[in-house]
Amino acid sequence: MAHRKLLINIFILFSLSAFSQKEIKMETATFGSGCFWCSEAIFDRLEGVIDVKPGFSGGTEENPTYKLVSTGSTKYAEVVQITFNPDVISFDDLLRVFWDTHNPTTPDRQGADIGPQYRSVIFYHNEYQKERAEYYKRKLDMSKIWPQHIITQITEFKSFYQAEDYHDDYYKNNPNAGYCNFVINPKVKKFEKVFADKIKKDY
Repeated sequence: MAHRKLLINIFILFSLSAFSQKEIKMETATFGSGCFWCSEAIFDRLEGVIDVKPGFSGGTEENPTYKLVSTGSTKYAEVVQITFNPDVISFDDLLRVFWDTHNPTTPDRQGADIGPQYRSVIFYHNEYQKERAEYYKRKLDMSKIWPQHIITQITEFKSFYQAEDYHDDYYKNNPNAGYCNFVINPKVKKFEKVFADKIKKDY
């Protein structure tokens, strides 16, 4: 009997150890919804989002800079690259936040931010992301939530270049900046009201 109990205990300990060492497979989403300072401030608040990096996607030139992309002469869009835990937050949840926190009907523009770098775009990383993005785009367009058609681009992810370091946590590090007060604050407050059940406990 004692021998059997010992074997059972060893089996339980081994199982718990194996479970604790199981790696959670993180996934990546890449969205462009206007200024990446706004997008980072929003997605970083979501439970299940591990990391959000501002940067550039959609162009061909290597190592683009913020100054270059800001001219509007490149094919790059300002984006956020999101690392998330799909066991906590789904890609569908991220899509919902994406479409609810910007205007996807204005070509190359979000508010006063004008240029192709501010276009509405989803860079899908696999066929599942492509299918879900296209499905929700059609569904939202049919719902007539916006009077104009949704013009969000859905295109295959090719590359991501992280923006300069000072763009990281821009909203958090520059709370008194004019852009943060007048543009980002209202967006964040609206987001927090609509998605209160999705926000991290430490926000």
